Amino acid sequence: MTHKPLPDLDDKTRFLLTANSYPEGTAAVRLVETHMARVFLTDHFAYKMKKPVRSSYLDFSSLDKRYGVCREELRLNRRLTDDVYLGVVPLRLTAGGLSLGETGTPVEWLVKMRRLPEAASLPAQIERIDSADLAPLLQRLRRFYRDAAPVPITAPLYLEKMREQTQVLCEALQQPELGQDPGEITSIGRSLMDFTRERGELLGGRAAAGPIVEGHGDLRPEHCFLTSPPQVIDCLEFNRNLRCVDPLDELCYLALECELLGREDLAATVLVSCGALPAEPLVHFYKCYRAFLRAQLAAAHLQDGDVAEPDKWRAKTRTYLDAAARYRP
Repeated sequence: MTHKPLPDLDDKTRFLLTANSYPEGTAAVRLVETHMARVFLTDHFAYKMKKPVRSSYLDFSSLDKRYGVCREELRLNRRLTDDVYLGVVPLRLTAGGLSLGETGTPVEWLVKMRRLPEAASLPAQIERIDSADLAPLLQRLRRFYRDAAPVPITAPLYLEKMREQTQVLCEALQQPELGQDPGEITSIGRSLMDFTRERGELLGGRAAAGPIVEGHGDLRPEHCFLTSPPQVIDCLEFNRNLRCVDPLDELCYLALECELLGREDLAATVLVSCGALPAEPLVHFYKCYRAFLRAQLAAAHLQDGDVAEPDKWRAKTRTYLDAAARYRP
């Protein structure tokens, strides 16, 4: 007997782009694609499907592994949201084809979310809000970091972690096909490395004092919604090591992104929310590190087999490298 091949990523995508595939009904479906997932936006919900990819920092290569990371995404994102992450639902194969129904063999797992109003996202609101409008979001983040269990890590190990991650970014950005200036990348990386050695007491003191927590991991404005109460979605779910951070690191990241959106005043508000105003050299280090990381992530899009909007990703890489150079500690 000849068995019909299992549906591949494109088969699943075609099905999920069809409006009548969804049990609750929808007038239309819009696809948003990232490195690691395809997100299908219906009228009221979002269905997130992991791609079967594997790299040095994640492994979505099997159905079981994708199920596990979907469950983890659900658990982690419920920490900073309310009734947004609804469940992990199976995409099933039946005699009649693919189905989001209750019978059939699971061939994929999807994270189902309630859609939040895009007009309430921080980038959509950025030109019209003031510090008072940002206060509920910052209060929620402050409570989140305060209540999070500390991650036990010594100062030397924390410093070594930052050096290792910086080295990874340097090597990734110096790949010849990206066309970056190796001297510029080396110079920024060296500045970060030097800081971990010359100001190790300041940076390592963050770990010694116990504020390293299992945080969000990707605290960008587009993940923040100024609803009531505010919601913070799409945490970094696939790698705990990358998610264990100094809260100040995450808040410096959010502050940097507010600056790049033209709101330096809101960036200052984010940093004030830390309580005692952090030391400026530490703020510069974290902003530089996060800009360097974002440059690498933007540049990585240029390594896709079929690059969508290459000029956009080159421009983003340049923007973040300029920011990293500006904040070199």
